[in-house]
Amino acid sequence: MSHAPSNYSADKATRYDEVSAEILSVVAGETSVTARYATASCLLAQAFAPVYFWTGFYVVDPLKENELVVGPYQGTLGCLRIPFGRGVCGAAAATRETQVVEDVHAFPGHIACDSRSNSEIVVPVLNADGSLAAVLDVDSEQHASFDDIDKEKLEALCGKLLVV
Repeated sequence: MSHAPSNYSADKATRYDEVSAEILSVVAGETSVTARYATASCLLAQAFAPVYFWTGFYVVDPLKENELVVGPYQGTLGCLRIPFGRGVCGAAAATRETQVVEDVHAFPGHIACDSRSNSEIVVPVLNADGSLAAVLDVDSEQHASFDDIDKEKLEALCGKLLVV
């Protein structure tokens, strides 16, 4: 695990709790979903740099209900659109289940937006009615960067992110 910025704990689970509390504090009362996603992307990327190589959201396109379109993110250029069921993000969107991938190059149908990415976690973000709003996508240049702690803590954050 990388060296955490001085304002976060070295322990990964504790660091997630700290940054999640910070994100939810900053977005409290904010009605703009874009602002909520941008804040989460920024603070997560800062808290977990350099392990988090790309951190951001792909949102469900309101005009194409089975397609994700890139939203707020931190990192290199992302793919603009991802169909449901294609790649890691598309798999998370189609199944509404978190995808933890140790080696993206071994994932069937992986979409290489940046060839330096080697592992990935993608967490669904649901609206209050249970419909899919977006997915949170985090990539790492290292293999096997994400584990059950990442899954548990990112799912908890994504479960609260759209609560106004």
